[in-house]
Amino acid sequence: MEASAIRNAIADAARAVSLPEGIGKLTCTGYVPDAVVAPHFFCGEYTVDYDKAMSRGLDVVELTCRVLVGRADDRASQRTLDSLLAGSGPASLKQAIEAARGAPGEYALGGLAHDLHVMRMQGYRWYEHAGTDYVGAELIIKIIGEG
Repeated sequence: MEASAIRNAIADAARAVSLPEGIGKLTCTGYVPDAVVAPHFFCGEYTVDYDKAMSRGLDVVELTCRVLVGRADDRASQRTLDSLLAGSGPASLKQAIEAARGAPGEYALGGLAHDLHVMRMQGYRWYEHAGTDYVGAELIIKIIGEG
């Protein structure tokens, strides 16, 4: 699996969310940006467990993604974040990203991986990014594919 292509495909999938009226569009990057236009989703740190099957047959990637929301109004920002972190619905990042798994029998992310799963949300808190504070959280995504 090629990390940059995987991260870009995850960001592309995240763009499919539909935020509530008046919020604007979610911006997404497959890399850690210098600065963000909130609300923003990006792919950050990742770990790779190599050789989960013989002869480089399978690697497992655990990708940490962050979503950062502006703080114009603390309560409204957290409502927006909550809708992005929901397990389902038009603004659900989990639902949008897992839609990139493809149909049964197809590879995920347009053939870049065997499968993926948004495993958990963690770190719901304030984040400092490029000198600005945002309310945000992390999504942990497990991706499996050929080594």
